[in-house]
Amino acid sequence: MAYKSILVHADLSRHAPQRIAIAARLAHAHQAHLIGAAMTGLSRFTLENNRGMRGGAVAAQINALHGQAEQALDQFETLARQAGAVSLERRLIEDDEDGGMAVSARYSDLTVLSQHDDSEALPGAMSDLVPYVMLNAARPVLIVPRSGQFSEVNNTVVVAWDGGMEATRAIGHALPLLRAARLVVLALLHPPAGHAQPARHPGADIAAYLSRHGVPVEVRSAIATGDVGAALLAMAAEVHANLLVMGGYGHARFREILLGGVTETVLRQMTVPVLMAH
Repeated sequence: MAYKSILVHADLSRHAPQRIAIAARLAHAHQAHLIGAAMTGLSRFTLENNRGMRGGAVAAQINALHGQAEQALDQFETLARQAGAVSLERRLIEDDEDGGMAVSARYSDLTVLSQHDDSEALPGAMSDLVPYVMLNAARPVLIVPRSGQFSEVNNTVVVAWDGGMEATRAIGHALPLLRAARLVVLALLHPPAGHAQPARHPGADIAAYLSRHGVPVEVRSAIATGDVGAALLAMAAEVHANLLVMGGYGHARFREILLGGVTETVLRQMTVPVLMAH
């Protein structure tokens, strides 16, 4: 398995350059097609239901939003080429960020986003972009923290394992990164209630699975009696990881995002890039 299509969110935030550079380096390493997606911020449903609203002041506003999206795509193209990406695509989407990114992510192997930053107030910015895409795209998302510099994301990797379906999907989606890692630390968590564990050592089966894929894996027990998310981040810091792989838990209810406690903690407090899959 290899990544063949990588999608990155293109906007004019101060976090965009690092996000784009990481996506471009991954695209270069995997010889993948890189797509930069910029949204106008206007919901496609609004446009479909108001086809006659493109005149006068409204038209000027729409043109301004298109201009901002084109600026974001210009920046994406420049930065992506500087980082070594060869196969590029600019994608301007008439939609809000959540809907536009979630739909586009369904046709990519990996989507690169940034952790939400309350200090930025860009037009159309949504605080639920990352969880919305994660819960609605059926594809993995790679989330870049709002603080810190990250030149690579697959040197030392911590993989959160609780035996659940979400964690299993995350590992499957992360295999191209895990195979290229120097070390993968398998962090054992308490299993969900009612989940049957193997009779032998916990984590042995998934460790053997990873080893058969050529992943250099080491099994460690996580202290998970309290805040599991905090324990995972502490382990990532302890081993100097530059990537955390984990399942994303939650439910989408219309525009309301309902997240599991571990997922919410990591999305709020993350200190390393996180690959998350639901």
